[in-house]
Amino acid sequence: MFSLIRTILFFTLGMQVSLSISAPTPPQAPQHPHLINQQGESRTDPFFWLRDKKDPETIKYLEAENRYADLMLKPVQTLRERLYREMRGRIQETDLSVPYRIDDYYYYARSESGKQYEIFCRKKGDLNAPEEVLLDENVLAQGLKYFSVGVLSVSPDHRLLAYSVDTDGAEVFTLRVKNLETEEMLPDTITGTSYSFAWAADSRSFFYDVLDPAKRPFKAMRHVLGSNVNSDPTVVQEPDERFELSIEKSRSRQFIFFEVESKLATEVRFIHADRPEETPIMFQPREKELIYHVDHHGDRFFLVTNLNAKNFKIVSTPVDQPAKEHWSDFAPYDPNIAITEIEAFKDHLVVLERRRGLPVVRIYDLKTGQTHAIDFAEPTYNVDLGENPEFASNVVRLEFSSLITPKSVIDYDMVAQTKTVRKQTPVLGGFKRDDYSEEQVYAKADDGVEIPISLFYRKGFQQNGSAPIFLTGYGAYGLSEEAEFSSTRLSLVDRGFVFAIAHIRGGGEFGRTWYEDGKLLKKKNTFTDFIRCAEYLLEQKYGSPHALAIEGGSAGGLLMGSVMNMRPDLFTTVIADVPFVDILNTMSDPSLPLTVTEYEEWGNPADRQHYDYIRSYSPYDNVKDRAYPNVLVTAGLNDPRVSYWEPAKWVAKQRTLKNQNRWLLLHTNMGAGHQGESGRFDRLKERALETAFVLQTFGMAESGPAAIRVSQ
Repeated sequence: MFSLIRTILFFTLGMQVSLSISAPTPPQAPQHPHLINQQGESRTDPFFWLRDKKDPETIKYLEAENRYADLMLKPVQTLRERLYREMRGRIQETDLSVPYRIDDYYYYARSESGKQYEIFCRKKGDLNAPEEVLLDENVLAQGLKYFSVGVLSVSPDHRLLAYSVDTDGAEVFTLRVKNLETEEMLPDTITGTSYSFAWAADSRSFFYDVLDPAKRPFKAMRHVLGSNVNSDPTVVQEPDERFELSIEKSRSRQFIFFEVESKLATEVRFIHADRPEETPIMFQPREKELIYHVDHHGDRFFLVTNLNAKNFKIVSTPVDQPAKEHWSDFAPYDPNIAITEIEAFKDHLVVLERRRGLPVVRIYDLKTGQTHAIDFAEPTYNVDLGENPEFASNVVRLEFSSLITPKSVIDYDMVAQTKTVRKQTPVLGGFKRDDYSEEQVYAKADDGVEIPISLFYRKGFQQNGSAPIFLTGYGAYGLSEEAEFSSTRLSLVDRGFVFAIAHIRGGGEFGRTWYEDGKLLKKKNTFTDFIRCAEYLLEQKYGSPHALAIEGGSAGGLLMGSVMNMRPDLFTTVIADVPFVDILNTMSDPSLPLTVTEYEEWGNPADRQHYDYIRSYSPYDNVKDRAYPNVLVTAGLNDPRVSYWEPAKWVAKQRTLKNQNRWLLLHTNMGAGHQGESGRFDRLKERALETAFVLQTFGMAESGPAAIRVSQ
């Protein structure tokens, strides 16, 4: 079964050591027909059988790949351990989040030395009061390989805590309720839930969402504590498989919103939070290409919408007249500014915008009509809205970081227009911000569009083409790849790497237009943008063509597989985390999670034009016998977003190629899902593995911090 012998070259201490090691060869099943044959073609998929998780041969193959990866990485075990100690040594293990106030309580999370998970706490009255532990994740996670909290919500009267847990990474949660006064668990237990939840004002009833067989949140239910869960009434049900449902309470706490959304349309219903049994009121019926999101303020709703505004604008409408014919512009539409989020306060409206690819926080004074933006004075950064539960506050909490500035919690006084840094995440191990530099440069794409690249390196870096480069990207779903701080990257940068983020089309850096120029029949812009960013870095001598590593996960893993097929000569090493590489087969199977909801992202292969286009770039379908880079691939056996068989099949197909004198490793987490390990230290082990793989393939396995060049 595992008969294929490959010669692998290890580069350690500058010497080549040749070892003959058996690489797993998956057993060849009979030529299995393609999952579907929508185009009337006879296609086969020899590794289709790997989809069957219940087949012992599937598990045997995955375990064999894991053993092979462990064996191949054994020479760098010491390096992995050293990197893990480096990364863990930068963390202040005993730490405390900045408390936020709700009514008379201060809520916060803390961590303790040696413990993997957070402890959620509160104090009543003031911060000197006795601590009350609400939920200790470490206790709940005992004996489990995986543990994750989804919902964590205190009732309006502060007596109850609703929380949900996932214990295998499949993102199917079980919802429980704890009495915070007695510390007893209530008998109310609800399975098969997702991420959204809202308490009604009475603190006796709440709303939760449930999943359909394809793991799509499709139904909102109402539960009254003490009642039979099986009798919970359905509040909203969404039959259209393109739409997902979510539940959210307004910041004013007066309304509960039930939103169903696809990639191209939105429909919102709402109820008064103090009338949990009322029939939801339709806000605006769905229309194709009409997207809107709602918040409440006094006698009006504020909305972010793309109505006659490709990059979105802000409108308002009376509470008793929510339909779009009553919408009026709150601020003039500017196509060069993308509106991404709003939060309504008693006297202010806080708006998160994107200008020139960067996030901007703008404040509107609802009394005076005046507006101003907050200046963050760095060339590339990320800023987001933090915990802001108090509607009447004049202070908005922000979370800021950049490639060289650790995460900072900032309270901004919207009246005085002043910032107070409440906390900057400590980075131990001798980190000094002033030892590093960041910049943003632009690569010109094939069609002339300028693609931003955020860069991070140690001061003293010589731009002479000798440095190793680590380039990452994503480019999908309109999600921006933000230039934010990560202490694990220091293990590369301190060894002389240039760390780079390619802000390619398909993301949201420049709003909806940037997104739409990298999806559906324009998806290849994402890949060619990334290739041009890599070429630009080499042309401008930011690094060596012999030491260019690239990394992407999920849809970013699709990016890795596609650019590797398009330009295998350009890259030295590829890290593909839970990669979406079998896109044609997955998008052809509507029974799989996310498939139908993502027709509007990738296209439906039932349409010949979309089938041919997806087929032309699908990484699995375009594997050819050529000289590929070194590749490390990760998967999660319980992954509901990218099924484990996608990376497994991709690697299996590459195993059939000839003359592959390179590293090709697959590591499947047999007890987790899309997010990988759940514990904070276990996640560092994953990052240490990937960093060691890059250093090994660059011949830098023995390098330490400040080793700033590679041989050419």
